[in-house]
Amino acid sequence: MHESLRNLMRKGAPSPDKVEKFIAGHSFPMVAGTDVTFVYHGDADEVFLRHWIFGLRTAQPLQRLADTRLWAVTIELPAESRIEYKYEVIAGGNRRLEMDSLNPYLARDPFGANSVCRGYRYQRPEWTMPDTTSRQGQFTRMAVQSTSFGDTREIDIYLPARYRSSRRYPLLIVHDGHDYLQYSDLRIVLDNLIHRLEIPPMIVALTTSPDRLKEYSGDERHANFICKELLPELLRELPISDEPQSRALMGASFGAVATLHAAWRNPGCFDRLLLQSGSFAFSDIGDHDRSAAFDPVVRFVNKFRDDPGQPAQKIYMSCGVYESLIYENRSMVPLLQAHEMQVRYEEVRDAHNWENWRDRMRMGLSWLFPGPLWMVYE
Repeated sequence: MHESLRNLMRKGAPSPDKVEKFIAGHSFPMVAGTDVTFVYHGDADEVFLRHWIFGLRTAQPLQRLADTRLWAVTIELPAESRIEYKYEVIAGGNRRLEMDSLNPYLARDPFGANSVCRGYRYQRPEWTMPDTTSRQGQFTRMAVQSTSFGDTREIDIYLPARYRSSRRYPLLIVHDGHDYLQYSDLRIVLDNLIHRLEIPPMIVALTTSPDRLKEYSGDERHANFICKELLPELLRELPISDEPQSRALMGASFGAVATLHAAWRNPGCFDRLLLQSGSFAFSDIGDHDRSAAFDPVVRFVNKFRDDPGQPAQKIYMSCGVYESLIYENRSMVPLLQAHEMQVRYEEVRDAHNWENWRDRMRMGLSWLFPGPLWMVYE
């Protein structure tokens, strides 16, 4: 238990006024080195900490502190960790999930929001935050007719600040691009990194799937759409460099599977890949232990592991050590390197979420596309 909380309880149950004063004077969760104390304030029969750390029990019980409305639990969290969590509150026979009302830090995703614990020495990177000195890029929209899917796909295009049609730009295609915009601050990151000369000005195409678990799981239609329909249309309509080394494909989770699959099925189409927390499930023998949604993923990854070929020259990969997929991502690295691909791999103390992927973009993008700053100082 945090020392200040222990002092509050030293003389027995404090008055409600003292509890309120204590809460007003502290930040929560309470971080003391690698010990983190989570505190819930409210009426309940039981309270559990629900977190997303693979390897620990998902539900950690909080203990009520004497005759108060305070509940607490302390866990060990290694330095530089960042985790998302909620409280499971049981009261009057009802069970509900709540965000931490004492903690202002939230992370949003397509399913809602979670509270964020910033562990000892974790700091949100300053290049992920708005900077009034960074010139903003602009967006335009393109409709791409797809024979592969039998429909029309709307693609949003990021054009860098000071965009000129007379220039030639690198291209980045992003799976789940609109989620990256909304939950990973992609526009802010691009504006800042380009302004700081860490990456060159680039054109970024944002794709979104209406059925990502199917289309992103090793679907031939999707691979054809990316390389044989979307890419040629972008090359026709925008001033994009012709060389494969100026083209990158990117995605997270199932989007990373779609990225690797499209490049593998179309070698030479993209020279650079950015793979974040890839859902690279496979089976060496027997069945995999994941849901049926992973069946086509496993079939693809098993084939890829048997014959990787050379889908790209440079691949950046990242994964959180608190993810259930950490083993699969680790196992991909020597496989790719053994087939003469340059791989940069980064592990961090985070889990399967959009802010983890946000925090890795500087390293990934600047390694794949080093800007003038890195050309000079690296």
